[in-house]
Amino acid sequence: MSNTYKNYLPESASYEERAEFYARQKRPAYFVGLDLGQSQDFSALAVIERSGETKDTYQFVCNHLQRWKLRTPYPQIVADTVEMMNSKPLQSGRQSPMLAVDATGVGAPVVDLFKRAKHNSYLEPIQITGGSEVTQDGGVTRVPKRNLVSTVQVYLQSGRLKIAGKLFEAETLARELQNFQVKINDNAHDSYGAWREGTHDDLVLAVSLALWTATEKQTGWTMSRRPTR
Repeated sequence: MSNTYKNYLPESASYEERAEFYARQKRPAYFVGLDLGQSQDFSALAVIERSGETKDTYQFVCNHLQRWKLRTPYPQIVADTVEMMNSKPLQSGRQSPMLAVDATGVGAPVVDLFKRAKHNSYLEPIQITGGSEVTQDGGVTRVPKRNLVSTVQVYLQSGRLKIAGKLFEAETLARELQNFQVKINDNAHDSYGAWREGTHDDLVLAVSLALWTATEKQTGWTMSRRPTR
């Protein structure tokens, strides 16, 4: 079955292609969040597995966390991430996996590297803002920090987001979550106790990017529509 048929099914599809298509719909979908650190910050990646048919029934598992060494070159991070996106587990999901990349600051040139790379996935550049509304501009989604972090908090507290305990970085992620404190200043902008202010938050942000994308962005698959990237 072709990669394209993961996301849409033409009316001319054969019986075998239709059977494979509908079998895929019972599998989980995969969403990857990539936070790009600067010289003193780690870069981190998180993989979220989503099951369920609607937003009200979604269940999530974070089954992979990765943190690169400080000052790892961005081309190496891109290469490692592309290898992950093209891996058999992620490509075997019900649709092509989605990659949410932090496009804030140094992220914009890295997004260009991903656009030139060969990966069978949806690319979702996200610029993190201190505002209060989600907006779209030139293929980049601007998302307030509060939206990203509150999404993780809500799904963790409701028990619908699980962090696989076997993960090497699971304890680090738990500490980052505990350190995260959200405050609203007089100008209605968010300030975060651990957001780029002394303590690392790269894993929290990677999970936030993946989870927000998994809950708010729809790639979809239909009988006739091709995916757009």
